[in-house]
Amino acid sequence: MLDLIVRNANLPDGSKGQDIAIKDGGIAEIAPAIKGEAAREIDATGRLVTPPFVDSHFHMDSTLSLGQPRLNESGTLLEGIALWGELKPHLTVEAIKQRALELCQWSIARGTLAIRSHVDICDDRLLAVSALLEVREEVKPWIDLQLVAFPQDGYLRSPTAVDNLKRALDMGVDVVGGIPHFERTMSDGAASVKALCEIAAERGLRIDMHCDESDDPLSRHVETLAAETRRLGLEGRVTGSHLTSMHSMDNYYVSKLIPLIAEAGLHAVPNPLINITLQGRHDTYPKRRGMTRVKELMAAGVNVAFGHDCIMDPWYSLGSHDMLEVASMGLHVAQMTGVAEMCSAFDAVTANGASVMGLDNYGLEPGCNADFVILQAADPIEALRLKPARLFVVRRGRIIAETPPVESRLTLGEERASVDFSRPIL
Repeated sequence: MLDLIVRNANLPDGSKGQDIAIKDGGIAEIAPAIKGEAAREIDATGRLVTPPFVDSHFHMDSTLSLGQPRLNESGTLLEGIALWGELKPHLTVEAIKQRALELCQWSIARGTLAIRSHVDICDDRLLAVSALLEVREEVKPWIDLQLVAFPQDGYLRSPTAVDNLKRALDMGVDVVGGIPHFERTMSDGAASVKALCEIAAERGLRIDMHCDESDDPLSRHVETLAAETRRLGLEGRVTGSHLTSMHSMDNYYVSKLIPLIAEAGLHAVPNPLINITLQGRHDTYPKRRGMTRVKELMAAGVNVAFGHDCIMDPWYSLGSHDMLEVASMGLHVAQMTGVAEMCSAFDAVTANGASVMGLDNYGLEPGCNADFVILQAADPIEALRLKPARLFVVRRGRIIAETPPVESRLTLGEERASVDFSRPIL
């Protein structure tokens, strides 16, 4: 007896009419017309079944804190950082946990079951670290939560960040973070990259740095990050997040930089919603979009994933943790409207994010964890267009969220028609 069978599913690779057999929390078989009985069957005819959505760049310690202690009137990155600095002395473990757990409920409902969250370590009390370590354990049955030790105020610039980062890693934080462009000088930024990469190498950890989140084309710390990655043999374990300065760099320099990034095996995580909101603030017109060179990085073989970054916090007043909204914005800003390009944008919030996080047994293949989402859409492109209902969210073979299909009742003269908005209306 199987635990669950999903019948007649469409898969992201374009195959249709596939059954997915689930046993003991894993995928036992994927094939047409699987024989056998299960405790439950789901008819997924015409529906897309996808691995869970992955948010590979988020800030859970600040999420849902909008308006505390005040709103970001300018909407800028620097005012957001200043606001967060005003709020930090008033934080409590209980308040951080409450907001984070509420956000996780939003995430589950939208099929986002893996999140990499940066946690600020520049508060000497490390309240956010303690809170999110507890959250990580509490949500483990539903969400893979990975934490990054993030020196928001600068690893070398903040007087206690060096010691605090070590303390946070000793407490069990998963990933080494950094923010080299926020250091006092370019040389300090490069020194912070070198020191943080050496810490990660010594501890056998991954690295994820806020890198060059600036409109300044001379902010080139990703170059140092790539060089240190190769020097220390960290290929495949290092992520450069944001990389917005690349949008403003000249093409000649980028033609040298992107191969260096690719050779080092760096992952790149732009954050479309936030990058196009916060960057280009000093421009009149023409106004820069701010997001990094997604198409060019992908073409060079760099693994590019999209992150949501912020939801209702000092930096961004909107958001619902719908990663399809993130992917849709990313493909529009990057002008990725070719068929293969749109599918790549879908990958940027699923498989590519899983690669960034190093998730084990992720995907839709026998032997993978039975983690998946059934969408009210037929294929990835339709999912990006409609941002449809998540009909079923499944974790380790167990349904953890369920939403009825979205329909509308239209009155046409004396007749009534039921319209399924997952299908095109011609």
